Amino acid sequence: MTPSARIAAAIEITEEIEARKRPAADALKDWGHAHRFAGAKDRAAIASLVYDGLRKRASSAFIMGAETGRAIVLGALRQMHDMGASELAALCSGEAHAPPPLTEDEAKRLSAADLAKAPDFTAGDFPAWLEPSLASAFGPALVEEMRALAARAPVDLRVNTLKATRAKTFEALKHLGAVPTPFSPIGLRLPITLTGTGPKLSAEAAYAKGVVEIQDEASQLAALLALAKPGEQVLDLCAGACGKTLALAAMMQNKGQIHATDRDGTRLMRGIARLRRAGVRNVQLRARRGDADVLGLLDRLLDEAPVAHAGRLPPGDVRAIDAQGGDYLAHGEDQAVQREIAVTAIAL
Repeated sequence: MTPSARIAAAIEITEEIEARKRPAADALKDWGHAHRFAGAKDRAAIASLVYDGLRKRASSAFIMGAETGRAIVLGALRQMHDMGASELAALCSGEAHAPPPLTEDEAKRLSAADLAKAPDFTAGDFPAWLEPSLASAFGPALVEEMRALAARAPVDLRVNTLKATRAKTFEALKHLGAVPTPFSPIGLRLPITLTGTGPKLSAEAAYAKGVVEIQDEASQLAALLALAKPGEQVLDLCAGACGKTLALAAMMQNKGQIHATDRDGTRLMRGIARLRRAGVRNVQLRARRGDADVLGLLDRLLDEAPVAHAGRLPPGDVRAIDAQGGDYLAHGEDQAVQREIAVTAIAL
């Protein structure tokens, strides 16, 4: 597909999301099924454009003076890809599968890309009801911080120190543009591609052999702050798919014992393949049927309770938060889960 055809597809999918209030992932999947000719690279590039539009929805609509799928995608291209009016006009030629030509008003708005009179929640692309809380946290830097959150995230990797050092792994992944993470001493950061996708790590020997794992720097730091040492007994109370469990195992040099458990047993079982690939041998996966057998035996406990159900929804799921600021799942349920986990952790 040509770049113009990809833009047209992104506009079509965004209009579907806007009209039917569908989760972006579902709309993208249905579009892919209906357009089998689109290859994997095309689908990835189109998805990236759609998510760019959702990240910058409010500001793009303000710039373009409309809340249509076309306005959202064109505005996002202007902001996130730094495409000017002339470049977008060339792509929107109306020929073949390209979007219709720009109107005079669209060209003028794209040239100006003016957000000077936009309210902070529009310029920063965040819900208006969150502004008081966010303003108290970030002050004058509010819009700048929110724009940073709306930007595409790079890909962070954690080096498995059971198999390699960061310096050696850095050399192996230098061709992907790897740089050391600014805070984690065991992390590497990879830039996203021009199409907005991450590098194809499955084709890299370092990933296939368990030398690196995909893990955000913040999660790496959370594991490091546990200060687990070789020979200790450690309980990872909310292990999920064992991301931090793997980090703890490397810190402990495969010595001692890590008891990994989670409320979601299905997620926990996904960690088995990761543990094998990483060469980890000191982890026991435990069902949540009580922890009496480790009571009084633990040296460390890592408890990272889930923050909210909304945080686990796919990106672009418009059901997550309504206009009044209400989570579409009851806040009380989240709090009950957090309370239960905290009580368990304190008892241990």
